[in-house]
Amino acid sequence: MSTPLPLSARLAWWGTAWMRGAVVADLAVDAIIGDDATHRVVGLTGDGEPEGLATALGRLRTEGVEHLGLAWPTEGDPAGLGGPAELNAAAFEAGEAVIGGAHGWVPRREGAVVFWQAYAARPRQLTDVGEADRRLRLAMVRTADQLAALDVARWRPDVADELTDLRAFGRLVAPPGTPARCVELAARALQAAGIVDLALDDDGAAITHAEAEGRRTALRDLGTAARHALVAACSPEVWPPG
Repeated sequence: MSTPLPLSARLAWWGTAWMRGAVVADLAVDAIIGDDATHRVVGLTGDGEPEGLATALGRLRTEGVEHLGLAWPTEGDPAGLGGPAELNAAAFEAGEAVIGGAHGWVPRREGAVVFWQAYAARPRQLTDVGEADRRLRLAMVRTADQLAALDVARWRPDVADELTDLRAFGRLVAPPGTPARCVELAARALQAAGIVDLALDDDGAAITHAEAEGRRTALRDLGTAARHALVAACSPEVWPPG
């Protein structure tokens, strides 16, 4: 199992590809919207009226924005955010955001329509792809060992199955120009996040409070590593050269 690719990750990959001339606008917009009815951007114009995704991305490119990157924060971990407080609060509530230059967009779903609310954004500090990759690999191994010691197969055989085949991550469709290493890293990050969600789905599966606490402790580092790995994989400013 794996966690779905966040909306903001899709926008970061395909919006960047369009800004760099690797795909045409229609292809990028279709890939970003996916199965949704449409996406609209709010807050870029003085009148506050929503505008189409292609038009809004064009505004950013006109301002000199060259790429978009992902923020994937959770409580206690502002992964991919640099502020200000208004953007951070909205991104924490949504669980994600996309950052491009001095702009941050946070998605809000209303039925089959996604509205991206625009905010000002400050520079952010990110883990580079190589370091994020190393941390995720280490966290996966440590978590597998720790959950094995807790006899995970006894109380969650589905989690044990995921942990015993860490190479069986799903394949993601990424636009031209996305480094293959980043596509693979994103897939492994989503797999790791899925393992965390699956293992924490039912605390009652642990026989004792001590086992439940041991499980949460074992998974905390894996969840953090997964978030920062996906942010790096979907943030061109830290992609490897070439």
